[in-house]
Amino acid sequence: MYDVTFPGGLGVDVAVGAQTVHTDQDGSAPSPYQLFLASSATCAGFYALRFCQERQIATDGLRVTMTHEPEKIAIAVTPPPGFPEKYRDALVRAVDQCKVKRAIAHPPAFETTIA
Repeated sequence: MYDVTFPGGLGVDVAVGAQTVHTDQDGSAPSPYQLFLASSATCAGFYALRFCQERQIATDGLRVTMTHEPEKIAIAVTPPPGFPEKYRDALVRAVDQCKVKRAIAHPPAFETTIA
């Protein structure tokens, strides 16, 4: 369960397990949409990191960047120096397994009720 609270102003917080994620529309914290985009980028980063770790490839210099437009999210993975050429396509496939990306590609049904 994610429990949402309202700390004041335009702030909206959510409890995620034992942690609280702060959002705000006034720039003092990421907006909910910015967190959504950040979750896409960090998910891609996690899959890139794990790909390298599982193959004992050094991750120094590994980088993931993401840009977005209304109709497109673009993720760019910069492999670390010395990254084996034979793994380039496999790294792309690994990053494409990101759970956030898959949820966007095949969205779950949303249901809103009054409790």
